[in-house]
Amino acid sequence: MRVSTAKHHPAIAYRSDIDGLRAIAVLAVVLFHARLSFVTGGYVGVDVFFVISGFLITTILLEDQSIVRFYQRRARRILPALFALIVGVLLAGLIILLPHDLAMLGKSSAAALLFGSNIWFWRQSGYFATETELWPLLHTWSLGVEEQFYIVFPLIVFLFRRWPRPRLAVLFAVLALLSLGSAVFLMDYRKPVMAFYLAPMRGWELLVGAILATGVLPKPGGRRIRTVAAVLGLAMVLGTVVL
Repeated sequence: MRVSTAKHHPAIAYRSDIDGLRAIAVLAVVLFHARLSFVTGGYVGVDVFFVISGFLITTILLEDQSIVRFYQRRARRILPALFALIVGVLLAGLIILLPHDLAMLGKSSAAALLFGSNIWFWRQSGYFATETELWPLLHTWSLGVEEQFYIVFPLIVFLFRRWPRPRLAVLFAVLALLSLGSAVFLMDYRKPVMAFYLAPMRGWELLVGAILATGVLPKPGGRRIRTVAAVLGLAMVLGTVVL
């Protein structure tokens, strides 16, 4: 999971609280995959990540509406780490994997480089299936979701860049409802793996962050009220992780 932070963009003020929330999200996912009995909902960390990503990227797009600069920054941040990860995993695979498993690793590596690993793993098996838990690049599915979303979303922001923030928030809300509705529809029709992996059904989470980035939602007044609201929000996240 990767997400741009404000400190990597000169026009956006750094938010230490967001970095802290991101650390909690990472820890939740790691502890979940460690099979700790009290972290049954640790996968929610991915959902938190998507909301944070949507918030930060939309903030950047609204401040600097150059699509070229956006993709340049995104490439500089994502590609070096992704290349290093895949090269390292492939080198290890050459040593320890059997031919069939190595071939599968090669295919999943190609999918990750094309930001399509979420589609690849969806076509192979369910996220919670035993055989996929041992696949080295399984975690890149969330990067695929993000990058597919960010191929389309900046174009939407650019097309409607002259709209006032409240109208943009309504647009994002409509798109979020369509995305959430499609996810619920697939869950009802017993397609949970598709709803889990594919960007159109995950987009509502990023769009929630985008709505927050418009700044149109009312903010609680007073420092104490904001502190209480923050503590309650954090408690809900942690409660979901351990329940």
